[in-house]
Amino acid sequence: MEFVKIYKAAALIGGVAGIAMTSSATADAQQRVSWKMQSAFASKLPVIGEVVGRFERNVNAMSDGTLHIKAYEPNALVPPLEGFDAVTKGSIDAMWGASAYHVGKIPALSWFTAVPFGPRAGEYLAWLRYGGGDEIYDEIYAAHGVKGFHCVILAPEASGWFRKEIGSAGDVKGLKVRYGGLGAKVMAKMGASTQLLAPGDIYGALDRGVIDAAEFSMPVIDLALGFHEVAKHYYFPGWHQQATIGELLINLGKWEALSDQHKAILEAACGDSLSWSFVRSEALQFKAMKTLQEKGVAIHRWPDNMLRRFEEKWQEVVDEESAKDPLFKRIYESFAAFRTQYGFWREHGYLD
Repeated sequence: MEFVKIYKAAALIGGVAGIAMTSSATADAQQRVSWKMQSAFASKLPVIGEVVGRFERNVNAMSDGTLHIKAYEPNALVPPLEGFDAVTKGSIDAMWGASAYHVGKIPALSWFTAVPFGPRAGEYLAWLRYGGGDEIYDEIYAAHGVKGFHCVILAPEASGWFRKEIGSAGDVKGLKVRYGGLGAKVMAKMGASTQLLAPGDIYGALDRGVIDAAEFSMPVIDLALGFHEVAKHYYFPGWHQQATIGELLINLGKWEALSDQHKAILEAACGDSLSWSFVRSEALQFKAMKTLQEKGVAIHRWPDNMLRRFEEKWQEVVDEESAKDPLFKRIYESFAAFRTQYGFWREHGYLD
């Protein structure tokens, strides 16, 4: 009888232990998340491509593999300019790109990528995080079933590649140009015909003469894309993008289903990507510019009268778009109010 009691007790303990082990395994399985993330930028591209792989590795390492994000090359899952719809529908879990790529859906989103004659990186991020910008950004995306994070910020861009030298404002009129975001609206005001092309399509369009000029990014990235082979006139400064923000876009349902730990890991990895991308983008440009000169590229700086003309057209864009788009106006007013207040610090705290 004693043996039977011992046997039953052992069986009970073993059963409890088995249940506990099964429950633990189930919990572990529930905690493991695997996502597919489409990138708008090829992994081989300096900074904007590199940072995607860095983000992927950091998330996987910090979560000890319980949150696994697989980054895919452009077009591997969806075309880069269709990422917003794919994330909204949940056909992909996340998208790495820029809000300006979604302007076909929501034109005012351009404010969250770059602003013509806008602020440097620090002031831009300050408006977003503490000046009301992110409140509007989050509100827009939540209404469309997505969650966004600013995970990249870049040093100033170049103003673009031109097949022919630009001598005056009249030379811009009639040009077919690849420009993105709010800068495209300014170029249209200057009389150019604008279109938004994905990064991988720009070289071919320039080479075939489908477009006469194109802006994409900064010297180290433009060099990697080979634009110097099909256009020889490179213009600065990038009046249209003195700082450029990239984003991580996540399906809202997928985001809300994450544990607090996984959410914190994503936010931490995003913060690392933000600082890393800015510092690296600042460090690489001068060498790339020298290399481009050696390859026969003529580097130009826009004369002051041209910059004034661009700025005048930008103000026209602001006035017209604000009049017809309440969301555009709301974002502009938030942005302008913060810049006015920040100006007191800017004028006293920084050298010209």
